Amino acid sequence: MKQFTSNPFYKFIIFPIGQILVFALGASLVLSLFTVLLAYIFRSAMTEFDLVERVLLILPQVVINGLTIGFVYSTIALGYTMVYGVLEFINFSHSEIFMVGGIVGVELMAYFDHTGALQTMNQYVIIALAILLGMVISGSLAVTVERVAYKPLRGAPRLVPLISAIGMSFFLQDAVRLILSLTTGEFNVILPNFGTFDEFLILAVPGIATPLRFQIKSILLVGVTVLMLVGLNYLVNGTKIGKAIRAVAQDRPSASLMGINVNMIISITFLIGGALGGAAGVLFALKATKLDPFVGFFPGLKAFTAAVLGGIGNLTGALLGGLILGLLESFSASYLSTFTNGAFGAEYKDIFAFAVLILVLILRPSGLLGQTVGQKA
Repeated sequence: MKQFTSNPFYKFIIFPIGQILVFALGASLVLSLFTVLLAYIFRSAMTEFDLVERVLLILPQVVINGLTIGFVYSTIALGYTMVYGVLEFINFSHSEIFMVGGIVGVELMAYFDHTGALQTMNQYVIIALAILLGMVISGSLAVTVERVAYKPLRGAPRLVPLISAIGMSFFLQDAVRLILSLTTGEFNVILPNFGTFDEFLILAVPGIATPLRFQIKSILLVGVTVLMLVGLNYLVNGTKIGKAIRAVAQDRPSASLMGINVNMIISITFLIGGALGGAAGVLFALKATKLDPFVGFFPGLKAFTAAVLGGIGNLTGALLGGLILGLLESFSASYLSTFTNGAFGAEYKDIFAFAVLILVLILRPSGLLGQTVGQKA
């Protein structure tokens, strides 16, 4: 058994994918059971319709939608948790790095549309190029931000770089808005319509009256995100760079004495976190179809919430927190109106998500999984 678990294929592919499946299925099952239980409790209070039947009717689709957005939150949250694991401060400009990656990817697709290449190139090649460009630009921007705004303040009290991060966030928002006004004259960046991403795959499941509908871009989003999470797991736990990142996260002075270039490792950490944020921005653009210089605020805030929910500084916790938050958002948006008979709608979904965060922090301040030193990055 020990020989099997030490096998690289199991350690870096089978185990992380299995962990993702366990988190996704576990969180979905718990929230589904809780929702159905509430439906049974309040069933008699609804006279116009059968509450349980209505809940079960859309439950599979609600879970699918929640997992889709949850994976996006997880990918953004990894950028927050990696930087915190190394420097122990929150990089609030990460939401704008996510925004820049999304806008760059959409602008590349808009350029292909303008030149006529969008209709002739393979749609998956286009998305791959957009994600790659978003990762390069966002990763480079994250390194630049670290060198300019954080490195000179590394020895200062923690509040000082935090204020610098907030200032950098505002600066990036206005800088992107200025660049867009000078180049395109538009405030919004709109994803060109191409390919079959908006189409649905219909799957009939025995015992379920309504067939499941999987949007192609949602499948692509989840697939790419899982690949990035598996790749990050290998990078952090299976390479020398990953070992150096974990060493710097544990003890920077000792890591420096062991011959590790701490400044370079910190830059690499920002590069990886920024690249993940840029990829998440392009994937988010596929879902949202319209971006602006301020679009990173709410996804970034929710991703930070996901990182805290799972355990800030813990890569596995960021994954779990993102999935839980995405599912909470989907369940709240879908069922609030049903349970309150129209008194509350989807606009109140964030209240429940953040209420759960407050509850978790009261009962377990370190997050659901805590801060596992071996997985800090």
